[in-house]
Parts: sequence; C-alpha cells; structure tokens
Amino acid sequence: MTRSLFRSLVVDPLQMVAGLWSRRELVRQFTRRNIELRHKGSRLGAVWALINPLTMLGLYYVVFGVLYGTKFRGIPTETAFDVLLAMFLGLSLFHAFSETLSWAPALITSNPNFVKKVVFPLEVLPVAQIGAAAFHLGVSLSLVVVGSAFSTDGITWHLLWLPVLVLPLLLLSLGTAWLLAALGVFIRDIGQLSAFVVTVLLFASAVMFPADRITDQSVTLWQVLQFNPVLQIIDIARHVVLWHQPMPTGWLIYAYASSAAVFIGGAIFFALLRRSFAEVI
Repeated sequence: MTRSLFRSLVVDPLQMVAGLWSRRELVRQFTRRNIELRHKGSRLGAVWALINPLTMLGLYYVVFGVLYGTKFRGIPTETAFDVLLAMFLGLSLFHAFSETLSWAPALITSNPNFVKKVVFPLEVLPVAQIGAAAFHLGVSLSLVVVGSAFSTDGITWHLLWLPVLVLPLLLLSLGTAWLLAALGVFIRDIGQLSAFVVTVLLFASAVMFPADRITDQSVTLWQVLQFNPVLQIIDIARHVVLWHQPMPTGWLIYAYASSAAVFIGGAIFFALLRRSFAEVI
C-alpha cells in the first residue's frame, strides 16, 4: 500500500515530467501545430499575434489610461507612453497565463482520439499549448523591448530580467494546465467558470493599474492579494524591467516557490487521474 502510494505521488509524476525531454520532438510538432491552427485561414496569419495584444491594449488604455487617468508613478518623469508601456507589459504577462484558464478544462475531452484510440502521452497536449502561449508572449515582449527604446529611460540591461520573470509564469501556467485539464475530464462545468475567473484575476493581478493602489484602498485586501503570484510577477516586471528599481529578492523567491508548487501539484494530479480518462470520456 505504501509502495503503491509512493509510486502514484512521486514516481509516476517524475517519470511523466522527465519523459517530456525524450518527447521533445513531439512537443515541438504539436506546439507548431497549435500556433498554425490559431491563425489558420486568416489572411494576415501570424501577424495577428501582434494585432491582438495591441488592439486589447488600445481598449484598456482608453478606459483606464484616458477615462480613469491611471498613473503608475514608477518614475518621476512618467509620460503617457510610459503608462502605455507598463500596461502592455502587464497585459502581455497576464494574457500568457489567463489563456490557460480558457482552454485547459476542455483540452482532454476535446481530443478523445488521443485518449481512446491511440497510445499517446497525454501530458504533451498541455505542454504544447503552453509552448504556443510562450511563442505569443515572446512576440509581445519583443514589442516591449522595442517600446523601451522610446520610453523615458530607453533600453537598458534591466530588460535581461524578463526571462527570469517569464520562467515562473510558464511553470505556473503548465501546472495549472495539467490540473484543470485533468479535473475538466470529470467536472465539465469548470469550463463555464473560466470567463468569470479570468475577469476576476485581471483585477486581482493589478494588470491595468499599479499594485499599490490596492493598499491605498484596502490594506486587508492587499494582505490577501499580495500572495497572488501573477500579481507579483507583473509588479516585479514593471518595477525592475521598466523602472530600473532593485529586484525584490524575497518576492522573486516567492514567485518561483509558489509557481514550482503549482507545477508539482499539477503534475501529480494529472499523473494520478490520467489512467482513468478513457473510462470517463
């Protein structure tokens, strides 16, 4: 009994994660497939990877930047373009994670052939989706780099912190994807809640306004929301990458630790339940 439990909680998830390296070519093929499918049939193709975030940024900037007069106060000489860049960076990082909440619950149920008719490593499906999200995030962050050249301080070495902050975000996304993909097989209603959860998370992550505004309005609320890893990653990125402030090491460690915990938990959950997928679908 103890040996079986140890295998289920430790050995199987470890083998699943370690096996991704040997299946890296399969991951690469499915990642490319997901990127191509997203823009298949459109005249502009992959150019939509640039248009979509920019149009959403325009909408949010009009609402929060113009109508509500949002200021981040990251630097003393903050301009309207600096506000726009801070919003875009936050929106890019948030969108990379929030997409997971939209597609993950139905990922396994929408691919029944891989579950029933083919011996297929199902853990690859969420990884490939995260790979596609990472591609689009890379496109958006390249615009951040270009935009930095026109900001108040211009391009500096602080942009090198971006990969350090993207890594925990991708770990968090993959762990969440494994968790929701497995849970969605047994509880189909989860997908119906995704739009609401994304909206709540948008505001709970201080995407379109400075995080210190939460503390200004409610210290109690901040005591809860400060443990949101997405909020911390976005807030750190703005302060360090755009405003060149010192790295808050404690919160960076927390972002990595919480993301790693979700990654490990998601891997264990997926490995435990995947043997029952064929019986339910």
